[in-house]
Amino acid sequence: MSTRREFVKTGLLGATSMALQPGSAFAAAESKPPMRFIFMHKGNGLFPSVMVPPTLSDKESELEQRKQPLELDLDKHDLPEWMGALSNHKDSLTILQGLSGKMCTTGHHTWCSSLGVYKANERLSSIKWATVDFELAKLFPSPFEHIELACFPDGGGNPRGNIDGIEKGFSARGPQQPNYAFGSPKIAMQELFKSVSSDKSNQLNYQLDREVLEFVARNESSIAAQLAGLEKTKVSNYADSIESIRTRNKKVDAMSELIRRHVPALQDKYYSDSISTLDRQTGHVEVLLSTLVSGMTNVVTFTVDELGTRYTGVPGVENENINQHDVGHGKNVGSLSADQVRERIRTHHMTLIDTIVTRLKSVPEAGGTMFDNTMLFYFPSSGETHHSKGTEWPFIVLAGRNANLDIGRRYIRLPPYGEQGHKTLGNWYTTILNASGNSTDHYGDFDTGLTHIDQKGPIPEFFKA
Repeated sequence: MSTRREFVKTGLLGATSMALQPGSAFAAAESKPPMRFIFMHKGNGLFPSVMVPPTLSDKESELEQRKQPLELDLDKHDLPEWMGALSNHKDSLTILQGLSGKMCTTGHHTWCSSLGVYKANERLSSIKWATVDFELAKLFPSPFEHIELACFPDGGGNPRGNIDGIEKGFSARGPQQPNYAFGSPKIAMQELFKSVSSDKSNQLNYQLDREVLEFVARNESSIAAQLAGLEKTKVSNYADSIESIRTRNKKVDAMSELIRRHVPALQDKYYSDSISTLDRQTGHVEVLLSTLVSGMTNVVTFTVDELGTRYTGVPGVENENINQHDVGHGKNVGSLSADQVRERIRTHHMTLIDTIVTRLKSVPEAGGTMFDNTMLFYFPSSGETHHSKGTEWPFIVLAGRNANLDIGRRYIRLPPYGEQGHKTLGNWYTTILNASGNSTDHYGDFDTGLTHIDQKGPIPEFFKA
């Protein structure tokens, strides 16, 4: 690909049309582009057994079955069939097994737990600190700082049934500060790109919103000055959030022409009130790509599904309204077993990842491509099974060459839970943060059941020499 304009030719199913120009945001920073991070997490567990390459030797299989340390070159092995869409990306692919997360909330709804590495629930008081995606967003500033997309559950969990709106998400900006996520491609398009909308009523609403924000910011700051304790903290956080939105809007206005060139032209089905779950996920990916490529954000978190997310559009059972909780308990759906349903859902998720990586590889940047400066993580929000104990937390990682980690093209199984050398989600996120410029000693809570193991710090063998 010689120009960014050619990027539009790779649009998924004709869903997006991004007129990328050499004079975009990248041109000003071609010497050292920012790193980008994409967190894709799913509900209902992710079985460690389905992550294993099917071509292990007898000795390797024996070690794997005992969950003993193992490291394999993926060039010498086939991927599990459901990961087939990632075959063209094996050089930057890591299948990471053996991490634990017992310090997190596990079970049906885990809120921001797996991104924050602490026990969390629906109460704001349970949010201890910013989740790892927000910590990374601080290192690579952007107008929107962080964007969150979600396929919400229709009952229970974060949104309490409002699957198409803007609701509390699965990330946190800081202590007692939940983030908010866009529940559908339609609402994401309306809100993220309203500043460059050609619709006059949308433009008028955008200007009215700005005036309201200015009024509320002054009012809330005045109220906060008269309060004390927790109430003052709540109102101050609210006022700060409003002010941050106003600051963001100013930055967005300054780059309006660039954003306008990258607005995705989604097909009508992505705006439909009866959108299928698989189409909802695909539409979210188009929004995700647009916000990254335009420079609106460098960090996107995408809740691909949650336990209560009803699935429609699954191949073979397209007309079924699939209850993932039932699937988690082994209930068949139509002609498919529960495991087959799980596999078809995961397979679709891999096509989403392939779309993201392929598209980013097609965008020239600083002598390479945009993917060179990207890390993508796919993992369960609650651990290894439907009723997880948190002893395993599988990850699929795709990392560009500038990610400063030496883990590509490998299947890695770390020492099992309780044995020396075992690593946790906290160690893993500390590794990512350190590799990205945040030299924190340790991110997240410790596991009180692992007092005999030194849990602190990054995983040193993952760094480039």
